[in-house]
Amino acid sequence: MLGIGMNVGVDLGTATVLIYVEGKGIVLREPSVVAIEQDTRRILAIGEDARRMIGRTPGNIVAIRPMRDGVIADYEVTLAMLKHFLSRVCGSTFFSRPRIMICVPPGVTGVEKRAVLQACAEVGARSTLIIEEPLAAALGAGLDIASPGANMVVDVGGGTTDIAVLSLGGVVISESLRIAGDEFDEAVARSVRREHNVLIGERTSEEIKMCIGTARVGLRDASMEVRGRDLVEGLPKSILVTSTEVALALEEPIAAIVDRVKSVLERTPPELAADLAERGIVLTGGGSLLHGLDTVLAHETGIPVRVAEDPISCVARGTAVAFAYLSRSSKRPPGFPLESR
Repeated sequence: MLGIGMNVGVDLGTATVLIYVEGKGIVLREPSVVAIEQDTRRILAIGEDARRMIGRTPGNIVAIRPMRDGVIADYEVTLAMLKHFLSRVCGSTFFSRPRIMICVPPGVTGVEKRAVLQACAEVGARSTLIIEEPLAAALGAGLDIASPGANMVVDVGGGTTDIAVLSLGGVVISESLRIAGDEFDEAVARSVRREHNVLIGERTSEEIKMCIGTARVGLRDASMEVRGRDLVEGLPKSILVTSTEVALALEEPIAAIVDRVKSVLERTPPELAADLAERGIVLTGGGSLLHGLDTVLAHETGIPVRVAEDPISCVARGTAVAFAYLSRSSKRPPGFPLESR
């Protein structure tokens, strides 16, 4: 159970919610999905239970993601989801009012930031701290962001790809692109519909991406049988999808990410760019697990690229490091951007 003043870090992601508790590590990892009745807005299931309902619900029940593009899209449902997850973590001592650190994309608007702060206040937070996702990801990946040298992080999540160059404990340049894992899934589904005239669901397209997907033609040679609904006959149909088809489907979203990474590099000061040529780029987030993404980025930028260890958990683990910095104020990096409310 949580004690009074316990520190809790929340990665409130578009696809997954991760919660870190001081002294315990990451204690919760659940899909950010909620199943509700459309007429009454009554919540029926949250997390993994709701994810299993995607594409399988009756007409009056819908499984939704209340987070879109890294920010709150449905405030009431997000609040209910956050309360549910925190109550699971905190148990009967939920009213101990923990201090919560929550991660947001770079460039989040004032309205979106206030929604996050208000949601945390309503779930019982004693105080709320906000940290940008690329900074938390860099901390979670084990990068020494307090040094004067440069580090670059590309955090490919479910709804956004956050790109940042960091130095002296702060973000020097950052961009947030609303193209990431969800867009990959949608591109795969569109390709299957266009090439095979077969409609597949969200879970199936994600499975295709994970099992045989690749970032560029020729990097992988695999295939899998996929079942969907024939758009002509309206009947179930099985087809064979190849890695080449998936790579072609992903060309556009991956090109957009590559272009934005190049844009950030072009605006990086020369001294820091020299550091990046040596230190390279670190990929975090679930989308970074796409086969060959690191290879494509390295080829296009001419800079070494590596995927962080356990990239999905980097942002949540980064909140633990950020809390440690706060507890040692004398060693806190000068540019460390945290806001408390």
